[in-house]
Amino acid sequence: MRVGVIGCGAVGSLFAAHLAQLDDVEVWAYDLHTEHVQAINEHGLKLSGVGDLVGRLRATTDAAKLPSCDFGIVAVKSMHTGTAMAATAHAFEDGAVCSVQNGIGNEELVAEHVGRVMRGTTFPAGHVIAPGHVGWDTAGDTWIGPFEPSPARMDEVEELAEALTRSGMNTAALEDARGAQWTKAIFNAATNPVGALTGLAHGEICDFEPTRRLISGLTDECKAVAAALGIALDHDPEEMVDHAARVAHDHKASMTQDVLAHRQTEIDFLNGAIVRHGEESGVPTPLNRAIWALVKALEDSWT
Repeated sequence: MRVGVIGCGAVGSLFAAHLAQLDDVEVWAYDLHTEHVQAINEHGLKLSGVGDLVGRLRATTDAAKLPSCDFGIVAVKSMHTGTAMAATAHAFEDGAVCSVQNGIGNEELVAEHVGRVMRGTTFPAGHVIAPGHVGWDTAGDTWIGPFEPSPARMDEVEELAEALTRSGMNTAALEDARGAQWTKAIFNAATNPVGALTGLAHGEICDFEPTRRLISGLTDECKAVAAALGIALDHDPEEMVDHAARVAHDHKASMTQDVLAHRQTEIDFLNGAIVRHGEESGVPTPLNRAIWALVKALEDSWT
């Protein structure tokens, strides 16, 4: 099996380094960070934190060098999905591509470039420490399933899930992965921008009662939108918020890291997507709209 990982930041690196532990899987990574790619090729991809391992894989900044792959795993930031897929689609003409990105709407962008797509959601998280070295901050499970408008075959979903699980990334193959995806999207939409706007870690925004109450308000709006769309969540996002506050108290979400570095965030694919689906479904989302506007204003202030 050959797997191409598109985007070798924190999350992509977790998948790439784990899959590279398997003798029957050849892993390629595509990323635009030249120093990161060079370090991976010279020394391997190192993970440290929750677990410590080094993955030996091939990495490139030149999409044309990606060979034909059986599977793709897309882990770029959501705002780069279209560009990344346009560059790498040739490698997946005969393969199936799985998004493990944050938010809602990435699979539609992937499907513009490849024929067989999986929707996925994953909870392991981390941060880049240095080129070729990623901190593995939190463990967790992954869920993948066919993307309904352009679905991968179920046997392909099961084959990828089995390989990921063997590699140490516990992954469930689902016929309908919308519930898992929306559960995490709600968790992220309710917590990430609050951390980003305050600069605080996840546990800190949960410890402070006014921001914890805001998280609940955002969650309630998101759950109402999911219900209007007929999506059954597979976990209660409120329970996930409190669990994360216990096990990852000091973890700063990727959006917080982006804001601190004055980088564009994924807010359009989180709260922005909730607002859009709410409008289409007739569900009011004033808190999500306000949070979206505040983060967009921050982004605009950097230009």
